[in-house]
Amino acid sequence: MSAPKTVPRTAQKKSFGQWFAATGWRHLIGVALCIYAAFPLLYVLSASLNPNGTLLSSNGFFSTIGFESYSKLFANEQRPFAAWFGNTMFIGLTTAAASVFLGALAAYSFSRMRFKGRRFGLVSLLVVQIFPQLLAVVAIFILLTTLGDVYPGLGIDNQIALIMVYLGGALGVNTYLMYGFFNTAPVEIDEAAKIDGAGHARIFFTMILRLVAPILAVVGLLSFISTTSDFVIASVVLVSPENQTLAVGLYSYVSEEFTSNWSVFAAGAVLAAIPVMALFLFLQKYIVGGLTAGAGK
Repeated sequence: MSAPKTVPRTAQKKSFGQWFAATGWRHLIGVALCIYAAFPLLYVLSASLNPNGTLLSSNGFFSTIGFESYSKLFANEQRPFAAWFGNTMFIGLTTAAASVFLGALAAYSFSRMRFKGRRFGLVSLLVVQIFPQLLAVVAIFILLTTLGDVYPGLGIDNQIALIMVYLGGALGVNTYLMYGFFNTAPVEIDEAAKIDGAGHARIFFTMILRLVAPILAVVGLLSFISTTSDFVIASVVLVSPENQTLAVGLYSYVSEEFTSNWSVFAAGAVLAAIPVMALFLFLQKYIVGGLTAGAGK
């Protein structure tokens, strides 16, 4: 006669104090951080839907809801919001794509090739990034003014000139960030391809770029965010209202002493955040791998 099967004893239910001491406090901190992060977003959204147009009147969350501020953005001919939006997308996307391409070329060279001055070049790129770009505003203005006399396409109030300034400022940090990720790609792949007769260009474009896709996405996203949110350099280079970006153009709504319209400014900020959020969600699957894999080498 077989022995009866023993039924395992169910785990005793934890009390609230035991649960809170074990994991509950983590949930509490997480909820507090979510509220802290969501408060500015909700405040700006509430202010954009408040037609009163003042900052103090927006203290009551969603007390008044209207879309007049969004319609005013596109109705003001002196402040062309649609042109600002298009200029921001053009400058941001072009800078991001060029930063990824140039940074990848430089990172591949430093990672796979051995040449004189390689280590000094890497250190120089890192040291240059220590100084903020704000210190070079006067130099950038004088440089573009001088270039504009010779090449009008690279002078003041030209979007191509602004893109060139952004590329020069971001190339160093992007190269160093990509360099760490390129080192994680196995060198044996390059050696096997060279045996089959492939050169550096074919290895780079057909093999390496696919392996380092996460860091390319991360660098592109960071370049796009920093470019679209820049105010100092863009306000110095771009002068005409039709050539300005969102950051510079929207500032005109709150820069005047007696005609500040915070509701319209908040509406423009909400619309300006949509492309960044959409790009972030599209590249989300690459972000974690791109930020962490290169740091492990």
